Order: sequence, then structure tokens, then C-alpha cells
Amino acid sequence: MIYRAVLLATLFGLLLYMGNVSAQELEPRSYSASPVGTNFIGVGYSRLSGDVLTDPSLPITHVQAEINTYALSYVRTFGMAGHLASLGFALPYVDGNLSGSVIDAPTQIHRSGMGDVRVRLAFNLIGGPALTPQEFARSTPATTVGVSFTISAPTGQYMPDRLVNVGTNRWSFKPEIGISKPLGNWFLEASAGAYFFTNNDNFYRGNERTQDPLAIVQLHGVYTVRPGFWISADLGYVDGGGTSLNGVSKNDRQSNARYGLTGSIPLTRRWSAKMAVSNGLVTRVGGNYKSITFAVQYRWFDS
Repeated sequence: MIYRAVLLATLFGLLLYMGNVSAQELEPRSYSASPVGTNFIGVGYSRLSGDVLTDPSLPITHVQAEINTYALSYVRTFGMAGHLASLGFALPYVDGNLSGSVIDAPTQIHRSGMGDVRVRLAFNLIGGPALTPQEFARSTPATTVGVSFTISAPTGQYMPDRLVNVGTNRWSFKPEIGISKPLGNWFLEASAGAYFFTNNDNFYRGNERTQDPLAIVQLHGVYTVRPGFWISADLGYVDGGGTSLNGVSKNDRQSNARYGLTGSIPLTRRWSAKMAVSNGLVTRVGGNYKSITFAVQYRWFDS
């Protein structure tokens, strides 16, 4: 029974960990310019559903997952050393179901609760100077190169007597570099980074769960219809992230690619809406899922 539970926990934990750190989210315009003193607050909903691919040597078959995430986010831009910078926060609530056959026995697990808080600091190294809204409106789009650092804190719901949890009970850190180049109405964007994880030293009654670094590369082609109205073709790839329990490898290293579309449209002068859809292109281990996201955002400037 414990063996069966550990197998399911490994799978479900992988899915929720991926959801919490957003390792496979496709995020266009992460390094796009905005005026200093711009504030964004938004609410969003994401749904992941589909198959879960596992190590063929494990006695687990027909695994299906559905993960719903509701998130509240806030971002503010400001000037730093004459360049544009931003600081953002995201607070997710996760509701997930996993079903499948473990040693030919049907099994289903449900978990819901607050996920881990994420904080992201971004800074433009080249291009993207700190401009007021008036200066920004008169400026010409230029190539920007930026860096960011994302932290995921172990604030989510976690109970050490449960094999499956929404929270991760560990920290993760993601340094990243990105470039955005305008070409007429197009923006070509690329970013590369990696997640680094601390150990979960209280995984199910004192066991230790570790995870290798997870490298991430994204490419985006963004077409601007008019200010605030754009659509993006997205491609992402992740590699690494294999886990171990008490030093024993789970043979779950990822080497996965995804593709999708993202669009944003202004609703009013201050409100906008975004929708994104994506699907697995190549999946070695983990969620070969379909993803759909809806979000609304309100923007205002410092007075």
C-alpha cells in the first residue's frame, strides 16, 4: 500500500510542482517596456488537463490529470539606475485531480488549497530606459535585453503526514535573461533561464525529496494589431528537473516541448483581457497536457 501511494505521490507531486513554479508556462512580453510608475493588478484562471507520461518501468497506467489554478497578481514598474525595472507578486489557489491505475487498481486523488507565493524582480540591462508615461508615448520601440529573478516561497498548503500536497515545502529560484527585438508591427522574443530547488526535508514523515535544476528556453513571435491588442505564437522547452527520494533517483528527468498562442485585447482604457492556449509538442516525462488560461487586468499610473 505504501509503495502504491508513493508512486502516485511522485506523479501528482510532479504535476503540482510544475504548476506551482510555472515551469512550462509560455509567457510572451515578459520583457516588454512600460512607463515607470505603472501598476497592474489581475486575476486569472488556468486549466491543465491530459495524460501523464511516466517511466515505463513503473506499474502505473492510464494516468489522467486535471489541475485548476486561480491566481491573484500585482506588478509595479519603477526606475533603477536610469533603467526600467519591475516587481511582481502572484498568489495561486490550486485545485487538482489525478486518476489512474496503480498495479492495475483504479486510484483517484483530489487536493486543493493555497499554492506557493511567487515574487519576480526584472531589470532592463540594454534598452528600455526609465520613461514617464508622457515620454513613453513619444518613444520609438527599441531592442531590449533584460534579466529577472523569480522566487517561489514555501507558503502553500502542506501537511507532512500526506504524501500528496499542493505546497512544495521548499524554495525555488529562477534567474533568467531575455531579449525583445521590434520589427515593424512584430516583436521577436527569446528567453533562457533555469529553476534551482532547495530540498524538501520533510516529505511524508521525514523523508527527503530533492530535484535537479530545470532549464527553460522560450521563443515568441508577437504581432501588434494596435496598442494593447496583440497576439503571440509561443514555443517552449524544458530539460532536467529529475527528482530523488532519500538519494534514490526516480528516473523522471524531463525533456519536454510545448507550443501555443497567446492574445491580449483592451476592454476599456484601463482594463484588458488575455487568453492563452497551449499543448504538448514532445513530452518525455510529466504532463502531456492541454492548457487554457483566461485573465483580466486593471492598469493605472502613479499620480
